[in-house]
Amino acid sequence: MDLNFRKKPVVIQAILMTHEHRVSNGDWPEWMHRAWQLDRETPGSLYPTEKGTSDGTLSIGTLEGQLLVSWEDWIIRGVKGELYSCKPDVFALTYERVEDAQTS
Repeated sequence: MDLNFRKKPVVIQAILMTHEHRVSNGDWPEWMHRAWQLDRETPGSLYPTEKGTSDGTLSIGTLEGQLLVSWEDWIIRGVKGELYSCKPDVFALTYERVEDAQTS
């Protein structure tokens, strides 16, 4: 029985969610701006965690429900355009920077 698998080499897009990136969305990639325009809690949406507050925290709408984005988490756009967050230590173990990669 096969039990060992290696993750396929795929290229993802990601941005580190810092206070600075939250305050000034000018550095946000286009896919995050599109996610911000979706209805709250829709899969693929990005929105303030607490509606009507300005605490700055964000959440991502997923098929499984709301996913909280903590400060210094990476927001990742996956191979199918899905959004999810990833803790910095897991991100560092899983991903490495790719220069001039083609992404969809």
